[in-house]
Amino acid sequence: MKLVLTLLLWVSFAGTPDLASIRKMYADVAKSENNAKDFVAKLSGVSNNDDKILVAYKAASILVDSKFEKKLRQKMDRFKEGAKLLEATIKSDPSNIEMRMIRLSVQQDVPAITGYKKNIKEDKKFITTYYASQSAALKDYLKDFVLQSESFSEKEKQFVK
Repeated sequence: MKLVLTLLLWVSFAGTPDLASIRKMYADVAKSENNAKDFVAKLSGVSNNDDKILVAYKAASILVDSKFEKKLRQKMDRFKEGAKLLEATIKSDPSNIEMRMIRLSVQQDVPAITGYKKNIKEDKKFITTYYASQSAALKDYLKDFVLQSESFSEKEKQFVK
């Protein structure tokens, strides 16, 4: 009985990726199709019952992966799937700054034709307003994002320096 319980616990922990490794991968996910596919694979075991931040990263992985689909219909379907999942995840916890950063990172890079750019100003304001109250580790991660983001002007980037 102990062996079965141990195996079940091991499988459940082995199946869920750790947030630190996901954050590290996310910075480079859109740079190549291989990076996108690796990111999708890493998050494939994440379900809606897992940590909502991981679900948000899974949604982002679907969105990024959609850009590498060959057929337009598949590209559009995959994009809609990712956007729907990300919006539902943010709706479940709208005060989560990391999920807002994920959405901003996606929306700043998608073509305008997708119609998925409506939250950029809102998410920028949310990040600038609540940045100071975050943990040191999350602040460092957000700072790296803000400093490389084209959505923030040089003046707007001053809040992280």
